[in-house]
Amino acid sequence: MSRIVIAGGNILEGEVNVNGAKNAVLPILAATILNGGINVIHNCPELKDVSASLQILEFLGCEVKRQGKTIIVDSSNIKDYRVPEQLMREMRSSVIFLGSIISKCRKAVLSYPGGCEIGPRPIDLHLKALRQLGIKINEAHGYIYCDAARIDANDINLNFPSVGATENIMLAAVMANGTTIIRNVAKEPEIVDLQDYLNAMGAKISGAGTSVIKIEGVEKLHDVEHTVIPDRIEGSTYLAAAAITGGTVKVTNVNPEHLQAVLAVLRECGCKIYVEKNTITLSRTSTLQPVDVIRTLPYPGFPTDMQAPMMSVLTLARGTSIISETIFENRFKHVEELMRMGADIMVDGRVAVIRGVEKLTGANVNAMDLRGGAALVIAGLAAEGSTVIEGVHHIDRGYEKIEDKLRLLGADIKRVD
Repeated sequence: MSRIVIAGGNILEGEVNVNGAKNAVLPILAATILNGGINVIHNCPELKDVSASLQILEFLGCEVKRQGKTIIVDSSNIKDYRVPEQLMREMRSSVIFLGSIISKCRKAVLSYPGGCEIGPRPIDLHLKALRQLGIKINEAHGYIYCDAARIDANDINLNFPSVGATENIMLAAVMANGTTIIRNVAKEPEIVDLQDYLNAMGAKISGAGTSVIKIEGVEKLHDVEHTVIPDRIEGSTYLAAAAITGGTVKVTNVNPEHLQAVLAVLRECGCKIYVEKNTITLSRTSTLQPVDVIRTLPYPGFPTDMQAPMMSVLTLARGTSIISETIFENRFKHVEELMRMGADIMVDGRVAVIRGVEKLTGANVNAMDLRGGAALVIAGLAAEGSTVIEGVHHIDRGYEKIEDKLRLLGADIKRVD
């Protein structure tokens, strides 16, 4: 198993380019099933979750090619509507294949998905909405069995603006009979990107980015070419790394509008931020300042995916900060590892109180999940001595060769087997 080893203390300086968004490319890859043709997708990161999605597509009968950052999927020979358990367990996002397989094959058999253990992420919202489209669903022995002789449009109101449920409904309803209205939907930029991809394929969807999405069912879809949006969480992570080390880093290929909630917190920490068209430059020369309260919320609120990396930054702030995690109930697994490095953090349920310390010290730590792993990397960059991070496979789910990019900025970081 690989480990990441960091000799902390280097100030990060330079420029780093952001890849395509993990949370955008995964539902888009699931959507390639729908047109029964050629899908050309640019700006695709090389991530563990992307590889898992491609394996699912190949199992279903798709022909898949990767040419650098471009993935080409030919879905003209779909031969199966089942996804085996071992592939589903690779990532939580695999449930997004449910809507597209049903829409294309009118049947689907999937086991319950796997992924990071960051607390219950029930798919009952997905299943309830799919049933409202006339899809018959049975759950037994760890599997979900779906049958849809026809898919009929409906008005659907989500109890919570779930990203995955919103995407699954969009995929399932794109060729339904009639017009589907979804209310209280997720507003994340990745939802907008999925809408743009499906519309380029011939779908008729509007409203993504607002609380109501309208889907007019179409009879067929055609070949498509699309460029995935930049990864706002990856970009935010590099900004956090610059903040904790007191450097100046320019992040390129990023949409600043997607990072506004994170930028506001970094400014509160005492960082100077300069925004241009598709670049963000962060500089910090003064002491890190605490943040009164960070509350994770659905977009455009502070993203839950940045909670852990931002906590690492706050461990060195001069004062006390509070983080309230409202999305996932078990997303503080990184806290114990940060405390091994000298952080002063107290957790009460979904609230963490971070008292800034003079310094962090290197230690042997374990990444329990994707974003918690990123938090440990950020902490290691600023810690005295050597930090060894196990569980690197979690980090690889969302960051492409994170050690290479940080090394280009001046970090003393390497991956060892």
